[in-house]
Amino acid sequence: MAGNREFFYRRLHSLLGVIPIGLFVIQHLVVNHFATGGEESFNKAAGFMEQLPFRIILETFVIFLPILFHAIYGLYIAFTAKNNASRFGFFRNWMFLLQRVTGVITLIFIVWHVWQTRVQAAFGAEVNFQMMENILSNPFMLWFYIICVVSAIFHFANGLWSFCVSWGITISPRSQLISTYVTMGIFVALSIVGIRAIFAFV
Repeated sequence: MAGNREFFYRRLHSLLGVIPIGLFVIQHLVVNHFATGGEESFNKAAGFMEQLPFRIILETFVIFLPILFHAIYGLYIAFTAKNNASRFGFFRNWMFLLQRVTGVITLIFIVWHVWQTRVQAAFGAEVNFQMMENILSNPFMLWFYIICVVSAIFHFANGLWSFCVSWGITISPRSQLISTYVTMGIFVALSIVGIRAIFAFV
């Protein structure tokens, strides 16, 4: 019974990491990338997202609750998993270790980013280009955002590889190798989008 429950939790954790959290990460990166078109371009995109109907319900059930479960169970996995990278040094063992490390970094970043944006907005601040420009004018925060955004993207891309394996999409060694190249390509492409967006605010 306990084994079946853990199997279900791991499957749910994997699924939520791709749908809806992964899709939200991509959407968030795309909206932020509008900053490369200037202040007005970003503010229009951010304003559109703010005015979506049933936004609070969508954020609660499509973003916050899935992230909460994924984060809590992910921490359980991270601190109970046996990492073999130092012993074996195989590529996948290192990806396994980096997945756990970037997961913790991403969780810290999400909490901090929500505090800097959503919580401040609840106190009357406006989430716009100027807010992000002020945050990223601090060199420490600039590097903090770069490291954390790249970590979040890696966690999603490498998690996508794990998702394909655990859900039986890539079974053979060849399909898993192809999946490695595809997911690393996704990591590089989204990292470029994310870093360009960050520097657009500087």
